[in-house]
Amino acid sequence: MSTSPNPTATAPTATAPAPTATAPERLDGATVEVIRNYVVSAAEQMRRTLVRSAFNPVIYDVLDFGISIFNADQELMAEASGITHFLGANDRAIVEGTRYIGLENMGPGDVFILNYPYWSGAHAYDAMLFAPVFVDGRDTPAAFLAVRAHWMDLGAKSPGYVLDSTDMHQEGLIFPGTRIVKGGEIVRDITELIRFNSRLPELTLGDFHAQLAALRVGERSLHQIWQKFGIENVEQAIRQVIEHGEAVARKAVAALPDGSWTATDYIDDDNITDDIIEITIRVTIEGDSITADYTGSSPAVPGPVNLPIGSTEGIVKASFKSLTTADEPSNAGHFRPLTIIAEEGSIFNAVYPSATFTQWSAIVAVELMHKALAQVIDAIPASGGGDEPGFMALGHDSRTDADYVVSNNEGIGWGATKDHDGGNAQQHASQTTVRNTPIEILEHKAALLHERLELIQDSAGAGRYRGGVGVLREVRYTEPGEVLSMKKKTKTKPWALAGGHEPEPSEMVIWPGTDRAKRVGMYRASMAAGERFVNRTAGGGGHGDPLDRDPRAVVEDVIDGYVSAESARDTYGVDIHPDGTWTETTDRTDRTTRSHSQE
Repeated sequence: MSTSPNPTATAPTATAPAPTATAPERLDGATVEVIRNYVVSAAEQMRRTLVRSAFNPVIYDVLDFGISIFNADQELMAEASGITHFLGANDRAIVEGTRYIGLENMGPGDVFILNYPYWSGAHAYDAMLFAPVFVDGRDTPAAFLAVRAHWMDLGAKSPGYVLDSTDMHQEGLIFPGTRIVKGGEIVRDITELIRFNSRLPELTLGDFHAQLAALRVGERSLHQIWQKFGIENVEQAIRQVIEHGEAVARKAVAALPDGSWTATDYIDDDNITDDIIEITIRVTIEGDSITADYTGSSPAVPGPVNLPIGSTEGIVKASFKSLTTADEPSNAGHFRPLTIIAEEGSIFNAVYPSATFTQWSAIVAVELMHKALAQVIDAIPASGGGDEPGFMALGHDSRTDADYVVSNNEGIGWGATKDHDGGNAQQHASQTTVRNTPIEILEHKAALLHERLELIQDSAGAGRYRGGVGVLREVRYTEPGEVLSMKKKTKTKPWALAGGHEPEPSEMVIWPGTDRAKRVGMYRASMAAGERFVNRTAGGGGHGDPLDRDPRAVVEDVIDGYVSAESARDTYGVDIHPDGTWTETTDRTDRTTRSHSQE
């Protein structure tokens, strides 16, 4: 059995002295802003350490993680960019983890692991390591650091990703807040438990050590900040930052119209039955407060698409922040105007032992709040592709004589707005700064060969402003393996706005061009050497009537290959001739005539 990296290389440091000083009741704005930026920089340093140290490309290339810094009261001080609902889920996870362990049971240099889904707000493979940070003279932590990242294997019933679990105990090794580093020394019993329960122990433990390294950097950075400014001054500055965050968010909410609006969308199924799952939200704005209420959504289902409440909170926080304080680094104050209601035992508030592994429900649902508020906020865009239609590949590579698991988050078209087209081949809004995996990495790490990767003509929802176009990827297996199609919105279309057209949904076709060809959504299939899959992703929803689109923009779309000449004629009413000139079709001219007569 292979050995893990040096366990002492990334263990966090112990307590360090911090000078005491009497903090004024209020600090001046310049000092507060300087301290705030130091704390945000500490989170960014943690992020860079994780990316540079990780073993797994889903972390160092895809950026599948979330990093947060909390004060002594477990309130968010700063975070580094990462997956949207990871960041929001960390807020609940740190509270649940510290409650379970007890502040009195924590010591300098300790690190804990939490992946119990109903507390951590994610599935079991999104392991969160968190560490208390101590200063001399205090018996309880002065701050907390959290680093969550996707591990490739923790012993679930299926390799790669679990698509058909029916309870938590099929989804991997569970840690409810377990001490994995004690006083700066790694607890070998716990890391050996992980090693012997993982199909990919080197990758898994390598990423564990990368997360430890990030915690160590964060701890050192906090001590430097406290040493420079005095811990009382830093704590006062953070109080003022959180107060300001709340004030700015409430002001933004107060500028929105009061009222209550609903929206409904659909998840394909739960991979146990083929039944479509309804999700619904009622968003109520009253003064400077917003309530997001998921009452009326589906009860929890047998399959693994149920969401822990922390995950639901994460997606709502992301949507809320985009409407209120999108340009400000996050802190706890930004979310104080927000109330979230999800019935216990529903798909949005899963309880033990509900299966929660396939988190694509969160990806589909992240746009639901926007869909409701699009009825009154005209700046909101149409749906961007509906979900994140990626894939995973598993197998054994004879070149390295090693098993592999690789994943890719595929681009979709973003939705159009009232004044511009959607972006082409972008990551879904739920993925934030996440990236796709480069072809070079996929073919180096796995027995795969790409035959095509291209934008899909006519995949965008048409409109006065069209959505962005999606992506087609065709991949051939050079050795036997498995493919996991990862998508949960293939049966219903992404939504459009103001008379725009809805694009066709995403899909994967396995074994294309054969009598076995099969269109699938979330699906696992064995692949022989030479067999292929084609992944097609949805474009974005359109905004406005396509017949109102500027004909010159339609011509440019045809030249660029985003729209076919046939669609230009039949959908946009622009007939483009071989010499590049164009004329309006009768559909467009008749509509213009009707509009003028109504005026």
